[in-house]
Amino acid sequence: MNTGNFGGQRQALIGLSTMALAMLSAAAQAESTSLMEALSNGKAGVDLRYRYEHVDQDNPLRNANASTLRTRINYATDSFHGFGAFVEMDDVTVLGSVRYNNATQTPSAETDYSVVADPRGTEVNQAFLSYAGLSNTLFKLGRQRIIYDNARFIGNVGWRQNEQTYDAFSLVNTSLADTQISYAYIDKVNRIFGEDSPVGEFEMSSHLLNLGYSGFAAGKLSAYGYFLDNETLPASSNRTLGLRFAGDYALNASSKLLYALEYAKQDDFRSGASNIDADYTLVELGAQYKAVSARLGHEVLGVDGSAFSTPLATAHAFNGWADVFLVTPPDGLRDSYLKLSGNVAGVGLLAAYHDFSADRGGDDYGSELNLQASRAFGKVNLLAKYARYSADDFATDTSKFWLMAQVAF
Repeated sequence: MNTGNFGGQRQALIGLSTMALAMLSAAAQAESTSLMEALSNGKAGVDLRYRYEHVDQDNPLRNANASTLRTRINYATDSFHGFGAFVEMDDVTVLGSVRYNNATQTPSAETDYSVVADPRGTEVNQAFLSYAGLSNTLFKLGRQRIIYDNARFIGNVGWRQNEQTYDAFSLVNTSLADTQISYAYIDKVNRIFGEDSPVGEFEMSSHLLNLGYSGFAAGKLSAYGYFLDNETLPASSNRTLGLRFAGDYALNASSKLLYALEYAKQDDFRSGASNIDADYTLVELGAQYKAVSARLGHEVLGVDGSAFSTPLATAHAFNGWADVFLVTPPDGLRDSYLKLSGNVAGVGLLAAYHDFSADRGGDDYGSELNLQASRAFGKVNLLAKYARYSADDFATDTSKFWLMAQVAF
């Protein structure tokens, strides 16, 4: 365990957990009837998500065909003296034969196929105590979902069947007008590969701070500092400090401008390699008319010593759905893109085109086309999605296709 300036965090986390349970127990003894009401008035939920994913790459690997069903059940108690509890279980089942590499690096990975990172398994996805007894403040302790801003740096990787969650203590405070202060201490990252995988967890002693101010008429300003002390991969430990401004400006009753600007600086932290030194920039401008929008953007994950990294991001949502750039290439990444979205007869449509190149050296990596259509029928949501990466100087030609159906009760 690291014993630097933030030393003793894990003992503190255990102490907070013990204190919270003691307070809850004491309150329960004093108000047992109210506790029973909080339990009986709780809410249970069920979420079923089926997905078929096909992957075809221009390499010796066999085409992947993954047919999986995620079954999620959860239960949240009603409030009891400001306390609450939430538990959620996920089960991912493979329907039919296993014809894909599940990326777990275990004997069951089927490595002669292309990757679809949806391993079968049953796990506790979330399990936390919460406390909202202080004005405008919410505390959570335990396994939980954490998403900051657009999930570019801190997210839950919700696209994958096995979600990324965090063993953490977190708080959100909204006492100041138009301001949200979010903090989390992370003890462990439960990654999408599952607890049985040798790459399924990151042991951490990490601190996240995100401040958001939405009092501007033109948008929201976020300032953040993410201090990642990765005890599983110490050399990757890094510090990211940044600013983001995103919003829109109404031109008339039916149209508006859309924009986002962001800059972040990353360097080494704790045992991180001394060559970690990179910048991140995003410039995006667009317009919306009724239900149709268009955005032009340019995102740079730069490189000085080593390339800018986003190990806790929901990376699938950025730099193309073919997932070629989940890890930033050694020479960095420049992504120039155009995104179009709209709604036709109740069908949500989205198209995107990306042009990728190296930040250092300027090599032309390749380009990618993304297409998506979605439609809701009552509680049932249907989705079809396609990605085609055309390689030049990086990786290999890759096509992916998805069909998905989801229903929640």
